[in-house]
Amino acid sequence: MDTTLLIGILIVVLALIFDFSNGFNDSANIVATVIGTRALTPAKAILFASIFEFIGAYFFGTAVAKTIGKGIIDPMVITGDKYGIIIIFATVISAAGWNVICTVFGFPISASHALIGGFIGAGVVAGGLDIVQWKNILTIFIFLIGAPVAALVSSFFVTKMAYFFARGTTPKINKLFRFLEICASMGFALSHGTNDAQKTMGIITFSLIVLGLYTPVGDVFIPNWVIIACALSISLGIAFGGKAVIKTIGMNIFKIRHINGFSAQSAGAVVIYLATIFGLPVSSTHIISGAVMGTGAAERVKAVRWGSSFNIFFVWLITMPATAVVSCIIYFLLKNGVKFVGW
Repeated sequence: MDTTLLIGILIVVLALIFDFSNGFNDSANIVATVIGTRALTPAKAILFASIFEFIGAYFFGTAVAKTIGKGIIDPMVITGDKYGIIIIFATVISAAGWNVICTVFGFPISASHALIGGFIGAGVVAGGLDIVQWKNILTIFIFLIGAPVAALVSSFFVTKMAYFFARGTTPKINKLFRFLEICASMGFALSHGTNDAQKTMGIITFSLIVLGLYTPVGDVFIPNWVIIACALSISLGIAFGGKAVIKTIGMNIFKIRHINGFSAQSAGAVVIYLATIFGLPVSSTHIISGAVMGTGAAERVKAVRWGSSFNIFFVWLITMPATAVVSCIIYFLLKNGVKFVGW
């Protein structure tokens, strides 16, 4: 088998493993609230989430994938460069490794932060500061920070409005909010698929271009088989789910009720949809965490367990620099390794 093709297959496999780990960790973002409020059983919640995740990933465009695939490092700059291949390996390995470690310890993390940090770290070591498209990075970074805040504020006001319209009603109103919460959860799964699965699509397409195995034609930047593979991979990750992370979001931040689950999921879904329209990768993890904090604060500021919130914020803060450093180290080791074997 041709060496380039073999490397391409290996990169695709690694990227899909990352996609799976992303879905595994992010399952909490989608189903934690409906499980925490017992609106759905874990099995039903995960099944529905997996289905809507696939629909969102396959049918809602590839704007985010294009941003990841050519908006951080232009693949044409390093096409045919063997060290460009090492950048890809270092990025995917560092991001996937960080995903797995944080999932094991029950920390919800951002795949966007992990990927971008990995890209920047390996890219700067390989080609210097000029290889990175810093203007795009700045735009992405602003939205990565602003999106959770927007979700928090939106969820706060949605909760206040929900309580306003529910005033004077009987406890039967909870049945309505249970139904709305389930609908909002599936809407969040759909929005998650539109944004998160596309990140891996971008990585794979970037890799294929660098290896010379694929050349975009016209407006078709992402191959259809890549879209299908990534949609399936992240859906399977959702199906297997990370129970520790589900507990962190669904139970540790704030004791959620149906009205809170509806408010958090609907606010989070809208924020992600808007980001996807503009082709911006965002952290669904921190968007839903911010939304849960917002709906909790709408009831009582003291009702939010700020200790758990601080842990989430801390991991969010260190993800990008951590994956950048790890990616640098992996790049250095791989580069010297291929030199040693005479490649």
